[in-house]
Amino acid sequence: MMQTVLTIAGFDPSSGAGVTADLMVFAAHGLFGTSCITSLTVQSTQGVRDSLPVPVEMVRATLDCLESDLPAAGIKIGMLATAGHVVMVAEFLAGLRGRGLRVPVVLDPVIRSSSGRELLDAEGVGMLRGRLLPLVDWVTPNLEELGILAGRIVMQRGDLPEAARDLQAMGTGLNVVATGGHLMPPDDLLLRANGELDWLQGEQIVSRSTHGTGCAFSSALLSRVVLGDDPLGAAKMAKRYVAEAIRTAEPRGKGLGPVNSLWPLRD
Repeated sequence: MMQTVLTIAGFDPSSGAGVTADLMVFAAHGLFGTSCITSLTVQSTQGVRDSLPVPVEMVRATLDCLESDLPAAGIKIGMLATAGHVVMVAEFLAGLRGRGLRVPVVLDPVIRSSSGRELLDAEGVGMLRGRLLPLVDWVTPNLEELGILAGRIVMQRGDLPEAARDLQAMGTGLNVVATGGHLMPPDDLLLRANGELDWLQGEQIVSRSTHGTGCAFSSALLSRVVLGDDPLGAAKMAKRYVAEAIRTAEPRGKGLGPVNSLWPLRD
């Protein structure tokens, strides 16, 4: 039977990122996706113009409604918009664990858009560190997000291992994938829950279709974990998936276009 997975994230009307992009990634992996929208945004390939958080009580009601009817075999968390949303999602996950329901959870810590707009304030980041990280199994920050969460300057390859260890210490059994899309070469660092470090080799792909790569990676990672891959295998397959999504993308829009999330279905 096709397994059900859940994305908790913002809505991008251009479908480059957020819940609509996550759902395409899930479909490409043969999974049935459900979604809970945390924030409405006004954006296109040219950037985020505005955003409006969905009321916290509405988000919680959506999560409870879905859990009662379509329980997820895995959960991906993206944009959470406010500190209140972070706390509420943490309470939701804690409630699942309290009932003995342990499913893999991947957190993509969306703090700022690629165009530079703040999507989670300092209070929200603090709640993410203290309340949410201890309840997830995976976290997938880019270099900037890793630096903010770990409280370090992270600019080059050598900065990643210690920052990743600092971040891992905030959770329990936490796997960290620091995505190095801005490095040359664009290698990712995997710090497994058992403390082992692995570098995932990347290649520079010249393209302006790079909107939503972080969303695609975290959703692909969750998909591979739900499908049974071990941590190293899941991270490698997610990285390969994103590379092909960039490589096969057709230009769309006037700015940074979306990746081709559905490329496996064409093959």
